[in-house]
Amino acid sequence: MDTAVAGGFSPRNGSKGLVLKALQLLAAAVFAGWLMIWIVMPTNTYRNGWSLRIRAETDSTYFGRQGANILINTFPILFISVLGCLYLHLVKKIDTSQSSVHRLAAWKRPVAVNWPLGIVSGVELTFCLMFLVLLVWFYSTFLVANFSQLHQTDDGVKLWQARLDMAAVWLGFVGDLCCAFLFFPVARGSSLLPLLGLTSESSIRYHVWLGHITMAVFSAHGLCYIVYWAVTDQIDMMVKWDNTGTAYVAGEIALLAGLTMWAMTLPRIRRKMFELFFFTHQLYIVFLFFYLMHVGISHFCMILPGVYLFMVDRYLRFLQSRTKVRLVSARLLPSESIELNFAKSPGLAFEPLSIVFINVPGVSSLQWHPFTVSSSSNLEPERLSVIIKKEGSWTRKLYRTLSSPVPQDRLDVSVEGPYGPVSKSFLRYDSLILVSGGSGITPFISIIRELIHQRTTLNRPTPAVLLVCAFKTAADLTMLDLLLPISGDVSDLSGLELRIEAFVTREKSATDEAQTNIRTIWFKPLPSDVPIAPVLGPNGWLWLAAIVSSSFVAFLVLIGILQRYYIYPIDHNTNQIFSYASRSVLNLLFMCICIMAAASAAVLWNKKGNSKEARQIQNIDAPTPTTSPSSWFYNADRELESVPQESLVKASKVHFGGRPPLKKMLLEFDGSNVGVMASGPRGLRHEVAAVCSSGLADNLHFESISFSW
Repeated sequence: MDTAVAGGFSPRNGSKGLVLKALQLLAAAVFAGWLMIWIVMPTNTYRNGWSLRIRAETDSTYFGRQGANILINTFPILFISVLGCLYLHLVKKIDTSQSSVHRLAAWKRPVAVNWPLGIVSGVELTFCLMFLVLLVWFYSTFLVANFSQLHQTDDGVKLWQARLDMAAVWLGFVGDLCCAFLFFPVARGSSLLPLLGLTSESSIRYHVWLGHITMAVFSAHGLCYIVYWAVTDQIDMMVKWDNTGTAYVAGEIALLAGLTMWAMTLPRIRRKMFELFFFTHQLYIVFLFFYLMHVGISHFCMILPGVYLFMVDRYLRFLQSRTKVRLVSARLLPSESIELNFAKSPGLAFEPLSIVFINVPGVSSLQWHPFTVSSSSNLEPERLSVIIKKEGSWTRKLYRTLSSPVPQDRLDVSVEGPYGPVSKSFLRYDSLILVSGGSGITPFISIIRELIHQRTTLNRPTPAVLLVCAFKTAADLTMLDLLLPISGDVSDLSGLELRIEAFVTREKSATDEAQTNIRTIWFKPLPSDVPIAPVLGPNGWLWLAAIVSSSFVAFLVLIGILQRYYIYPIDHNTNQIFSYASRSVLNLLFMCICIMAAASAAVLWNKKGNSKEARQIQNIDAPTPTTSPSSWFYNADRELESVPQESLVKASKVHFGGRPPLKKMLLEFDGSNVGVMASGPRGLRHEVAAVCSSGLADNLHFESISFSW
């Protein structure tokens, strides 16, 4: 893992660089303190000393027992989230494109390629091992400390049965520890991931790993209790819902929901029946709700930070997805790929390798699919493009809709995002080797377009680029023409040191060039369609910090009032009278209200500026086209055309009938600071990673791209 900005700061950045370092150090210190609480939690020092003193200081009439867990488990992570927002806002003001390769680059090299975990870097392996050590320490320390105190039992319970009961309890705590991290990787717009130099797309694997561990631990937790109840003749406990204690029925419902989600993650089901996997995964709502009912709100605060940030992110995504965006044109390729071109607000800035989630109600009103953005927000300030390959049922239906003899004048589309990195890490290298298979070329299109901007507009030096791309058929070669935007031409690449080696694996010779023309469809958007705009405006990180902090403060105020003037007069902090379920539901209700109010206010405030900008765009008078609509953009009449254009295929070296000799090409690439990126089928990425981790290529810095199409 890496920080969002690698390398040093130039002198011109001055005090901003020092502020960024200070924010990093403060966030690291707070996180270390939060993690230390988890490390010492199972020890007698914490349970018999620290915990008692903390609870004595926080057990007020306003927060009760819940106050301690809010202070030590919830507040630190939300505080880091706000610091991260401030950090990322300042990063946008600093030019880091020329920073050097990070000092931990060697640790980011692949150390495992063919494991079930996929390509694992040294940093990832180190953190995985550290986390597993933490889990083992957390569980074993408690068992050692408490088993030694069990010498005799009451009520006829045998010693081994009492130990089984205690082992089951702390398996639940281990599951809590896993759940505390589980939701961080899936909060797409959170500041925590980019603060570590991660993206939501690349972090999904961590959510998968954590999910497997979490469900394995919780399953063992439930199984141990069933065995314990069976051997102690208390099987009726399975249907018990204690008003002021543990709600076992709620725990069983949560476990069943979790097991259903877990079963649907099997690779065979997830790949062949993705809709089934996707819709059953929405059971996370059932899982979290009944998990809350099972443990109560006080205990739930241990995992609340990740859940809270996920709720903020999910609601913001919901608000953004309610808008119909302006789809201007589509380019249809002979390879049965589509490039969709959307109008975007000039204020929406994103980095190469970003992704967006797209919903087309005419194809499916419920399905959202992620796609890598192929455009550059700098080179094309008023356009956002994605490339879609006809592969699954959803993309096939979309392709049929757009390629019909009578194309549509308009297509309803909603968009979430974009989400992606906050820095241009690829500019740190002297040379770049980009290896793609099939539609895996998509993320590299955005990189090359950004390099065009850096070279032609900013007149900055750019890395030398070797693009190695493998395609199944010659028709797929037309994807190379998408390296240029719709209004570009081959001369735009003249300033780049770009070499393209294309390999066609299933054909022995070139096909008829007449079949390589690209068809362009121009749409007639409605006045209500708006350009894609940042949901929180150009200062989105500051607004996100305001949403998280203000909603959490409002939540604390509401639960303080609830506790002081409603619950405390009934319960007097005994936790023996007022219903745990009622308290939990009221806390959840206040949490949702605060998040929705703060996020809605921020979105509505920024929507005014977005609407004004959208009207300005719609009022632009387009020049009268003379030949084709390729030179103009807004207010275009819908046309369908097939334009023979100067092709990048002619400027490329094309090889037929074989796979690229990757090992030879990588090892022969000369340079001391070479970045290698691989995108596409798993086998191709593993092959490139194996070369970079073999010890024969110490000058190659490997990055695997998790592209979406």
